Amino acid sequence: MSKTATFTRRGIGTILAAGLLAGGLAGCGNSDTGGDAGSSGGDGKIVLGFSQVGAESGWRTANTTSVKEAATEAGIELKFDDAQQKQENQIKAIRNFIQQKVDVIAFSPVVESGWDTVLKEARDADIPVILTDRAVDSADKTLYKTFIGSDFVKEGRLSGEWLVEQTKAATGPVNVVELQGTTGSAPANDRKRGFAEAIAANPNLKIIASQSGDFTRAGGKQVMEQFLKANPKIDVLFAHNDDMGLGALEAITAAGKVPGKDITIITIDAVRDGMQALADGKFNFIAECSPLLGPQLMDLAKKVHAGESVPERVETEETTFTQEQAKAALPSRKY
Repeated sequence: MSKTATFTRRGIGTILAAGLLAGGLAGCGNSDTGGDAGSSGGDGKIVLGFSQVGAESGWRTANTTSVKEAATEAGIELKFDDAQQKQENQIKAIRNFIQQKVDVIAFSPVVESGWDTVLKEARDADIPVILTDRAVDSADKTLYKTFIGSDFVKEGRLSGEWLVEQTKAATGPVNVVELQGTTGSAPANDRKRGFAEAIAANPNLKIIASQSGDFTRAGGKQVMEQFLKANPKIDVLFAHNDDMGLGALEAITAAGKVPGKDITIITIDAVRDGMQALADGKFNFIAECSPLLGPQLMDLAKKVHAGESVPERVETEETTFTQEQAKAALPSRKY
């Protein structure tokens, strides 16, 4: 199968993102709980307790910055905690927020399961909870007010649909390897499902290896090295985020292969480094997952604090990128 003939770059129409404001990149700290404890911060401000997954990727760093900057702009006192990708840290942080009697709690769950007990504690304390970026699998929808974030299944499906289109002329097997995100997390579960459902349309597409790289560059590099050693013929890499894809680039290059040509690379996120790799032809396609949730989160925090009704799910509007679209978007990219 000729990569030049088969893996042409065809644009998928750009959907203009709306409702998202810019936030620059910056590092995130741990347990940043400035201000006095207690409801409304003692000065009339809404107090928002926010537990972040960690700082495992460029996406997460941009997300943290967006939340912090939006809180300042909205006049909301933010109590920030970095869970360092550990659920036990996140549960402890939520309990600390409850003890401090914050007005609203928001968090991006490390994994989907195991939240009912602590969320019931927040509900019993009459503190509304907002899920950001990642969902939980609780059957009790009264444990949180709303979810704000992306449709991860759709991101996986768009990635798979692009690949189906590029390989429609293939007459033989097309070997695909998959770098999954953190095991048990909503984006890993959903992106895997959406991608698998989409590529089922072409029986030539075969996922020959699938393993977690934990959403990190180091993990992506390590797992891709294993894939390359175990599988002499790899046609496509699907990485659940840009950072794992960027790590995989190192492994592919070290193996004497040309990323973007010898191995077609599809990723999700569209952070600046990923977009640069796409513009340079090292990646072939990216499905966007915007980290700039801060302004929408602050709007929701104000509404739930005021007792207003909010939608059960608020989805961010996102797009996809091919090489030429990435080149056009990079100069004004906010993250």
